[in-house]
Amino acid sequence: MTRAASRAVPEPVAPVAAVPAAAPPAGTTVAPVAPAPAAPEASKDRDRTVTVGIAAAMVAKGIGLAAPLVITPVCFRFLGDQRYGLWMAVTALTGMAWFADLGLGNGLLTRLSHLADDPRQQAREVSSALATLGVVAVALLAALVLVVPVVPWAALFNVSDPGVAAEASALVLLCFGAFVVNIPLSLIQRIQYARGQVVQSNVWQSAGALAAMAAVLGAIAAGWRPLAVIACAVLAVPVTNLLNCVTYFWFQDRGRRPGPKLVHRATAVGLLRLGLRFFALTTMSAIALNVDSPLVANVLGPTTAAHYAVVGKLFGVLSIFVGLVGMTVWPVNGAALARGEVAWVRRNTRRMVLLYGVIVGTVGVVLVVYGHRLIDLWVGGIDRTEIPVTVLIGLAIWSLLIAVASPLILVQNSIGLLRPQFVGWATFLLLATALKIWGLRQFGLAGLPAAACVAYVLTMWPAVLVGYRRALRGGAST
Repeated sequence: MTRAASRAVPEPVAPVAAVPAAAPPAGTTVAPVAPAPAAPEASKDRDRTVTVGIAAAMVAKGIGLAAPLVITPVCFRFLGDQRYGLWMAVTALTGMAWFADLGLGNGLLTRLSHLADDPRQQAREVSSALATLGVVAVALLAALVLVVPVVPWAALFNVSDPGVAAEASALVLLCFGAFVVNIPLSLIQRIQYARGQVVQSNVWQSAGALAAMAAVLGAIAAGWRPLAVIACAVLAVPVTNLLNCVTYFWFQDRGRRPGPKLVHRATAVGLLRLGLRFFALTTMSAIALNVDSPLVANVLGPTTAAHYAVVGKLFGVLSIFVGLVGMTVWPVNGAALARGEVAWVRRNTRRMVLLYGVIVGTVGVVLVVYGHRLIDLWVGGIDRTEIPVTVLIGLAIWSLLIAVASPLILVQNSIGLLRPQFVGWATFLLLATALKIWGLRQFGLAGLPAAACVAYVLTMWPAVLVGYRRALRGGAST
């Protein structure tokens, strides 16, 4: 199963930038209510939703990570090194096309969380989002059909096996086609998260991962052609999302079923504007967070960069946890702020900061103490002197700084308040890049995470605090 296929909700907890603080996202209808503390029952329901959602997301992610581990060795032996390598290379390219939904997934999640009491407007939002991404998907499919046959994929990926080379164009079209088809279909996950149906969404995501695993193993056992085996892997998630959509809108929630007549131009424009803000900010943060390897390669050489990338993947487990929890809390914050329940949001944010701090801090300490042993068991062949313990300490502190800021970011995400963080990420990118280059030259690899930590505290933390306070004021005024 490809990484693009196994991924459920594009994982980023998207950072945040440009709507007036007191206003909900454009086009969203929020009934004015007097700010008041949430009723005890409502608070308990929200607490239960967050707790159960986090647990369900962790289980689903565990299944999503385990399924590829099961089929990877089987696929490698059945497909052969060149065909499997070509598949993984194409998968990496689809992973780089995460921006294809134009930020509409995050925009829809934000807007729906404010419309829990307006099924008609929810249906209009969903219909407009599906129509917009449907047009994007059709345009991308048409482009694929025209472009893929004329690109020398075999030469591009240095494929020498004639049989694999003959299949290269079909494999590329299959993988990218499945990715494009899944762009509008994956909105169902955001819709279910926004409506508090986190368990249901994660059950479907787990089913997709298990279906892909079963289909691939069954196809290999039956002796199907290699392209058919790959098709089983890459098509399982789009098919699962399609079944989820049909089941949800035709049998479970007919009152909010999307349709062509509900597509509304102003709603689509508002969604697209908010989505593009999320897209711009996610792009900015992605650049800021992914310049490390090129900088290390430039200053210290590609071998050191490769070793640092391995260590980075080890600490990347912490960002997976932060992202999973964030997707659960995001819409709950939005619904609470839409009802003026600022006290609950403030209390829940404090709890999330504590939760992140304890878990990420504890795991970070474990990775510092046992990191070198884990790297030896995992990949081996890395000289410990190239990755001193100061690098592990720096990465642990970096992970903790990002984690404890994340709950405050989620509050801003929930109402589409994006400007403070855009300013924060822009200044972080400039300051961190300069400090990282200086740190690498002065202190070696240990200077990289240290520079990132200093820059994050000086730029992002002030921006996050300003945005958080502004978001709470906006929630209190709804």
